This record gives sequence, structure tokens and C-alpha cells, in this order.
Amino acid sequence: MKNQNRSLLIFFGTIVISAILLSFIPGRSAKEKITLDRVAAGIRAGEIASLIVEGNSVTVLKTDGTEKISYREPGATLPEILQKFGVTSEQLSEITFEYREPSQAVSLLLNFAPLFILALFSGGLIWFMLKQAQAANSRTMGFGQSSAKEFDGSTDKRVTFSDVAGNVEAKEELEEIVDFLKKPQRFMELGARIPRGVLLIGSPGTGKTLLARAVAGEAKVPFFHLSGSEFVEMFVGVGASRVRDLFRRAKKQSPAIVFIDEIDAVGRQRGAGLGGSHDEREQTLNQILVEMDGFDNDTNLIIMAATNRPDVLDPALLRPGRFDRQVTLDLPDVKDREAILKVHAVGKPFAQDVEFKVIAERTAGFSGADLANVLNEAALLAGRRDEKIIHMATCLESIEKVMLGPERKSHILSAEEKKVTAYHEAGHALVAHHVPEADPVHKVSIISRGRAGGYTMKVPSEDRKLNTKAYYQAELAVLLAGHTTEKETFGQVTTGASNDLKRATKIARAMVTQFGMSEVLGARTYGEREEMIFLGRHISEQRDYSEKIASIIDAEVNGLLAHAQSTCRRIISQHKEKLDLIASTLIEKETLEQAEFYALAGPRTAS
Repeated sequence: MKNQNRSLLIFFGTIVISAILLSFIPGRSAKEKITLDRVAAGIRAGEIASLIVEGNSVTVLKTDGTEKISYREPGATLPEILQKFGVTSEQLSEITFEYREPSQAVSLLLNFAPLFILALFSGGLIWFMLKQAQAANSRTMGFGQSSAKEFDGSTDKRVTFSDVAGNVEAKEELEEIVDFLKKPQRFMELGARIPRGVLLIGSPGTGKTLLARAVAGEAKVPFFHLSGSEFVEMFVGVGASRVRDLFRRAKKQSPAIVFIDEIDAVGRQRGAGLGGSHDEREQTLNQILVEMDGFDNDTNLIIMAATNRPDVLDPALLRPGRFDRQVTLDLPDVKDREAILKVHAVGKPFAQDVEFKVIAERTAGFSGADLANVLNEAALLAGRRDEKIIHMATCLESIEKVMLGPERKSHILSAEEKKVTAYHEAGHALVAHHVPEADPVHKVSIISRGRAGGYTMKVPSEDRKLNTKAYYQAELAVLLAGHTTEKETFGQVTTGASNDLKRATKIARAMVTQFGMSEVLGARTYGEREEMIFLGRHISEQRDYSEKIASIIDAEVNGLLAHAQSTCRRIISQHKEKLDLIASTLIEKETLEQAEFYALAGPRTAS
């Protein structure tokens, strides 16, 4: 595109310069032009002092010192032409005639100037069209070239491990790669072979790309970055050609790092059937495998890749000698979240009341990208309110916006709907408050956010890696609390609990069929799930159990849900006055923070 713009600029610039030069040609001056009849009238009036004849051009010098220009027809002398316009011989004798021979160069230039401009314009047009065709041909010839972005890891703007908060174990694993790139001879002398491929596995937003760039920054080597989808085209063989070009470029810059993001786009298992068979993708994958096998022992080239779907990758990619080292990046815990927040807080003006530890505690399950989004939303909210610094309240509000969506201020509830929503959310909060295994309540609101008409925010007191049966039973009770409260208070239920019922049913079925938490069915799983690889989601479940077992599963799921409803009814009946107080306060204030809620609900039930 830049070359096209440059060619277009040169073409039009040539035309403009030619026009400017033409304006300076003798005989093409800016003198005022007059006709010969006016020249004759000037002679009769005694206003003309002399006439200078140069070819067909006549320069008229007036008595007041001004000059004008006129042109005569060839074939007759100037006096004869003037006499035809009524000028007498006596009047002609009073003015001076001067005849000059025109310059042959000027004459030729005047005659051929229009042809020259036309030829220049035509030549420029043809040149521009040829450049366009050449650019199109260049794009066609470069169709098989890699479009990888190259970053110089030795610049001052490089990313290092200090820019990546958390992921301590992952960084320790990758330190070995950095040492090899810096001092490969130390390992080769011991007969060691560094892993040729490093696969970064983690949920979206956990910092896989950032960590790969940090490896290049620490080792101060070139970094080639591209996505797996950039290899795949509609023409078979293009992807393989781009792979060859990529590795050729990287080997020239050795030592270097090649990073393929979302490698599952091109590295899916071959011959897997629906969604797994594609000639172009398979040829591209084969070329990647060949290039990784074709490394020389002295080639300091590390291939890094990232995916959040390691289960769909071809086994040939994961065997020793290719991506033989896998580094897993987990979601950050509370300490890592606090460190990540501090990294993303650089350059933002925060008030003294901002506590990143509190924000980290309220963002359980957030990835690094989510945390960056939280602080960015806080800055946007502060800017919208014309505030100069970011306060803690703004940060907490940004968490809710990221989790649930923006406030729907236009979603106005009627008095009856507001009352039902208040009791619904009060039921969620009260049951969570009195079930010891449930997470503590931090906020209750009946202000609509996203799809939710209201919400009860529960935040775990500590990060969990494992969940118990008691925890899931508490979650079922909290999810069904809104539905049960509506039925117990108003004698009927609304559609507001539909999502709660869906989530509760899913948890109860998982407890029975996947987690082995049923005393009747025992410690085994039920049902084998198959998924369509190119969709990346479950599309069918193969039943490996009989109809009798299916009935028992349904009975167990119903039993778990019924037990949860029983717990809800018991708590609601025991604390009916607290429920009414919380609901009425929500109708009045719309939002209750943790301290306000605890003041209304009383002390929490201990385990």
C-alpha cells in the first residue's frame, strides 16, 4: 500500500512540475493579451509607442510604460493588418517597429510543448499501471511467504520476566530456555539437548503470549510471532510454504524464538473425522513436524506455542523431540492477582484508599487479562465522571461491571417487580449467610446489570483447588434460595429464577455422574462425552449405563435438589423477620454492601 501511494504521488508530481515549467516558457508569459483591433485603436489614439514583432507574437509597448502582448495571423505583414483595421500610414510612421528573429529552440519548444505534456502524461499513466501490475504480481508471488511479526528482543522496550507477575513455576521452567539461548555451549559440552519445542498451556488470558515474549526479552534474541490460523489458506500448499519461509527467516536470525499462538488451529489431530480432516491444514502440520525434526544440533532455535486446547493436538506434535516440554499456566491465586494488579496499575493515578489486596480477594477466578480489564474499566469510569484519580469505590464498581455487565439504568421495574426482586435476592443472601460452607456475601443489589435483574455477590474467603460435596450442597441451596423465597413469600414463582435452576441442575447432575458424590451409585462416572473438534464443545453424550441406572441418576439429582430446597425453607422460616427487613431495605436503598448486610442479617452461622 505504501509503494502504491508513493507511485501515485510521483506520477501526479511529475504532471504538476511539467505544468509549472510550461508556464515559464518564453511567449507563455503572464502579460495581458489584447487583440489587434484594440492595438489599432491604441495607435489611432496615440497610446502606442512601439511594436516588437517576434514571429507571430507582437509585444505592444504603450506610452505609459506598460507592456501587452498580441498575436498576428501568418501570411501578411503587421502594418498591412493594422491598415485593414483603419490605421493610416501617417499614424504608423509615428510608432517604432522592431523585428526580431525567434529562437529556434524556443520555437520548437512552443510547438512541441503540448505534445511533450501529452507524452509525459501518457508515459506516467503507463508507468503507474505497470507499477500496479508489478505490485499485484509481487503479492501473488509472496502469497506463500510468512507474515510473522518480528520483534527485536535486545531493544530497551523488550518484555522481561519482571513484567510478568505470578506464574512463578512457569518462569522457573523457562529460565532453562533462556540460559540455553544465552550460553548454549555450556549445555552442549555436557551432551545435553535443550527441548526443541515448548508448549504453553493455559486458559485464555493467563499470559501465554506475554511469557513467550519475556523469554525472548530475557535472552535478548529475535522473536517471531504469528497465529496458527495465518498458515491456513484456501489453496493447498500455501500453509506449508509459509512454514518453510518462517523457519528459513528464523534460522538466519539464530539464536531466535518462533512463537505460534493458538497452534490448535493448525495442529489438530489428523484423521479425526468431522472437523479434523483438511488437506491444507494437514500439509501445514506435516511441514511443521518436518521442520522441527530437521534442526541441526547447533541450531539455536526454540519453537514455542500456546493453546488452551491441548486435548485436540496431534500426538506427533507432543512426542519427545518436538513439543517435548509442556508448561502449564494456571489462573492466578490471590497473591498473584495482587502482583498482577500492581503491574497493570503503573501509570494510573490511584487514591490512597485503593487496596489491591481487597481487589484481588474480590476477583477470584480472574485471569491476568481480566484484571487488566478491571483496572482499565476503573480508569474509564473515573474519566467519565471527570475525576482526577481512581478511588476504591470506582475499582469495586468496575469489578461488578466486568463480572455482570454495565448498570441498566433504563431497566425500570414496577413496584411489584421490585418487591419480588428484592425478596429473591434477599433469599439468596440470607441462605448464603446461614449455610456455613457457602461463600460469604459481599454485596446485594436489585439494580439490573447485564442480563441479571439483581445480584448477590459472594466471594470465597480463600482460593480453592478442590471442592467438597458439602460445598456443592451449599451452592445448590444458595442457587435455589431465590426460587424458594418467591414461592414461600408470594405463593407463586417467576421466570427470574430460570438461570438459577439451570445452574443448580447442572451442578447436581455433575455431582452424580462425574464427581462420584452419590452414595447409591458409588465411585464411578456415567456417560462418555464426545465433542466436535472444530466447534470445541460437547455435542453428544454416549450412555454407558442402563435405563435402570438412568432412573437412579434422575432420582439422585432430584434428591439433591429437594434437599437443597428443604434447607432453604428451613432457613427462610427461621429468619423470616430478617428476610423481610433485608428485602424492605433493598427496596428503599437498592444496594447493600457487606457491612450493611451483616448489620441487618446478624452474625453468620458458624460451621
